[in-house]
Amino acid sequence: MKRREVIKKIAVAARRQRAAWILEREGANHTIYTLNGVVVPIPRHTELGEVFAVDIFKECEEVLGKGWWRK
Repeated sequence: MKRREVIKKIAVAARRQRAAWILEREGANHTIYTLNGVVVPIPRHTELGEVFAVDIFKECEEVLGKGWWRK
């Protein structure tokens, strides 16, 4: 899955649930976002493996709900 697809999927889900999806800073190896206070680092690779993308989605479960990316 492409990095921008992961970011867009989280942003759309956050907008639906009226959650704050904010770009905090650009690190050397990761872009750091916050989702209602939950820190979500996303690596700077154009392609992210499916398993790795799911790990990033699971970090957002606290705010967006369990299994939100499967819907």
